[in-house]
Amino acid sequence: MDARALWQRYQDWLYFHEGLGLYLDVSRMRFDDAFVESLQPKFDKAFADMAELEKGAIANPDENRMVGHYWLRNPDLAPSPELTQEIVQTLEKIEAFAEKVQTGAIHPPRASRFTDVISIGIGGSALGPEFVAEALAPDFPPLKIHFIDNTDPAGIDRTLNHLRNNLASTLVLVISKSGGTPEPRNGMIEVKKAYAGHNLDFAQYAVAITSPDSNLDKVAKSEGWLARFPMYDWVGGRTSEMSAVGLVPAALQGIDVRAMLEGAKEMDDATRIPDVKNNPAALLALSWYFSGNGRGEKDMVVLPYKDSLLLFSRYLQQLVMESLGKEKDLDGNVVHQGIAVYGNKGSTDQHAYVQQLREGVPNFFATFIEVLEDRNGSSPEIDPGVTAGDYLSGFLQGTRQALYENQRDSITVTIPQVNPRTVGALIALYERAVGFYASLVNINAYHQPGVEAGKKAAAVILDLQTRVLAVLQKEKTPLSLGEIADKAGAADQIEAIYKILRHLHANQRGVVLQGNLGQPSSLKVSAS
Repeated sequence: MDARALWQRYQDWLYFHEGLGLYLDVSRMRFDDAFVESLQPKFDKAFADMAELEKGAIANPDENRMVGHYWLRNPDLAPSPELTQEIVQTLEKIEAFAEKVQTGAIHPPRASRFTDVISIGIGGSALGPEFVAEALAPDFPPLKIHFIDNTDPAGIDRTLNHLRNNLASTLVLVISKSGGTPEPRNGMIEVKKAYAGHNLDFAQYAVAITSPDSNLDKVAKSEGWLARFPMYDWVGGRTSEMSAVGLVPAALQGIDVRAMLEGAKEMDDATRIPDVKNNPAALLALSWYFSGNGRGEKDMVVLPYKDSLLLFSRYLQQLVMESLGKEKDLDGNVVHQGIAVYGNKGSTDQHAYVQQLREGVPNFFATFIEVLEDRNGSSPEIDPGVTAGDYLSGFLQGTRQALYENQRDSITVTIPQVNPRTVGALIALYERAVGFYASLVNINAYHQPGVEAGKKAAAVILDLQTRVLAVLQKEKTPLSLGEIADKAGAADQIEAIYKILRHLHANQRGVVLQGNLGQPSSLKVSAS
């Protein structure tokens, strides 16, 4: 396509939202009008599906749940007055709590103010809050946030060590829908012990964000924690940033959560328009479907050209891959759907993997995230008439052009600046795009059976560990791995037993391994 025709295509397919100042450019995706026309029936169904979902239909049939994260930013859409009132009151409670913490009306026993906050969560209870903190937290927030988002002991130690001088003025958020998810549960127990080690009453520092009447909610209530905020069964973890999960940590950092909700609401309104060309989320879903033949045959590479959006690709990784990566469709057919997502910030990663994007395996499409405003204030010239921000803009445009010249497609999303409204809009845009794409390929975007399977498999391993230790403590002489497996009633689990014992031995956990560590069958094992 020559330059004039390409310019015309750009104008024909450019989407602009005046209220948000957001542009979406899909002109460098090589679909044609016939392709768009062929998908129209699927989009008609997707628009209808989304309308029913927002009215309270059971959009997550596997778990018999409504899907209502859209109601969080427009409570009047909730299917009952009770839900509307609960959403409104929860937001008011979050804002009041954050204000009291920031002013010192709520303060720790040994200090006049809380100075820091630890947020303990996993997956959607961590990725959204982490992304928003990186994108929007002021340079000098009223509370500095720290995250425990894994069950890695060294990682927990690192966070607590950084806070050891401020632990007495550190608030703790424990975020878990059920209260039983291992990672946040483990983090809570470790942090609780750290507070006890400093003679601090954990309850006077703790906040629970969980489902009403969950195990965590009951603990928080019985121990008299500072506050409890609800998680709803109609909001999935990966779409929970606009719920208490994301709003509590954001508000504590001084982020304007109402502006974030308003940006999401504006985008929701824009993505309800049942017209592909005038609906930015539909345009994204169309582009994804085209690039991967509706089968996820190409990866999504996300390149935000702004340091504060560093974690956007990680956030989208969960939103897209957990929602769309499904073995079966809604009719029970095996389809193995999904779109792989990876990425990091531009222009840093032009020096990492753009070489392959330009000349290597053409198994991807790129998504550039452009921010028009360079900084708050004027920029000095680096070269005559050129600033550092001009270089960043030039690198984005140059990379986009270089990819297109080599038959690599791309999408560009442009926002005027990184602020609560635009971040809320970006989150809402991709949530809706995922919902539309899921309808196009006939899958349930709102469950995660693969994640649950991993949790169940981990529980089996931990149960096996308990049985193995019981065998070792009972026996007086060293045993081979095979003998341990037989006595534990797990003859087909020798490899798992070996790895359990190797881990326990490395951590001086009452297990002694004798023999050649590189030849597992030679080992004799005993309790120390």
